[in-house]
Amino acid sequence: MSKDFDVAVIGLGAMGSAAAAHLAARGARVVGIEAAYPAHPLSSSHGDSRLIRLGYFEDPAYVPLLHRAYQNWRSLEQSLREEILTLTGVLQIGKPDSDVVLGTQRSAELHGLTIETLDRAEVQRRHPAFVLEEGDVACFDPQGGYVRPERAIAGHLRLAAAAGAQLRFNERVTAIEPDDAGVTLSTPSGTLRAGKVVVATGPWISQLVPALRSHAVPIKQVVAWYQPEDGFLTVPGRMPAFIIDEGTNGAYFGFPVIGPDGFKVGRHLHLEEVIDPDQPNPPVDAADVALIDTFIARRLPTGHTRRSRAVACRYTMLPNETFLLDTLPGEDRIVVASPCSGHGFKFASVIGEILADLALKGETALPIAPFSFSALAARAA
Repeated sequence: MSKDFDVAVIGLGAMGSAAAAHLAARGARVVGIEAAYPAHPLSSSHGDSRLIRLGYFEDPAYVPLLHRAYQNWRSLEQSLREEILTLTGVLQIGKPDSDVVLGTQRSAELHGLTIETLDRAEVQRRHPAFVLEEGDVACFDPQGGYVRPERAIAGHLRLAAAAGAQLRFNERVTAIEPDDAGVTLSTPSGTLRAGKVVVATGPWISQLVPALRSHAVPIKQVVAWYQPEDGFLTVPGRMPAFIIDEGTNGAYFGFPVIGPDGFKVGRHLHLEEVIDPDQPNPPVDAADVALIDTFIARRLPTGHTRRSRAVACRYTMLPNETFLLDTLPGEDRIVVASPCSGHGFKFASVIGEILADLALKGETALPIAPFSFSALAARAA
């Protein structure tokens, strides 16, 4: 059977849109298939802002990928003539022995990053919106800030289409069938053939990759926006993006005012409520907003007048909150792109490059060994 396309990309959110752009730029015949439309409300790729930072407390192994991601974001901006990555700095706050502080310092030491360690008094002087508790310190990453997810996805898709990619929306892939000559994809409107396929369907990934059914878990995530009492305190330049380690109460993240709704705050891994990806997101309830309201009252009291809105979205978690970027074991025609465990959007520009490498060459020079199926099996054991 002849191939209609060199590569089919299933899912055109953060990772799939970037993969389609990189593949098309290399001259591949690409089709991108999206079950809904880009950055839709049931995806994990919307909501006006995503953190980006070099001082990565989670693991220093991510830092080389971050350097490449920054380069690719800037290249995307130049191609589009549009701002996508904004530097505000990122303030990472916690006790000196907290995961956030120790991890950030470790990444800085191993990779020679410029990270300032600030005491409580210095944070209050420079960034007066924040309240640090007794014994808290902060690591300030001047290269941190935020990426605009809707602009990023739309931009990648524009470049993909301009380079010849065929993009199909509101069309769900129901089956992937590899054979010796390629891959057949089935959708309600028929079938198509491709040499390789990239699966980047986020919360729905286990529906097309059954090997992930016991590993990829979609959970509820709640974020809220607050109208500041003193707008001067919460504008970019005075208030950086931030992460605050609350110990056993989890970690909170947020952004300065970048839109009409105010500044944005969320709690990482909020409540860990497992959801069905084919159903609407669960509603925001009183317990959801009480956690964030209480945090705001303690940590950002001068900025809190009222909550303007709160929304539920979704993370898709893998064991140890890591990524998966690999070909399917025993089937190198199928490339699997991780849902990235709630911290992947900042990497989308480089993950697109990685997925293009895996689809076209079967390998990549970028450091992805920790994100393989074998590493996933070892973590899950």
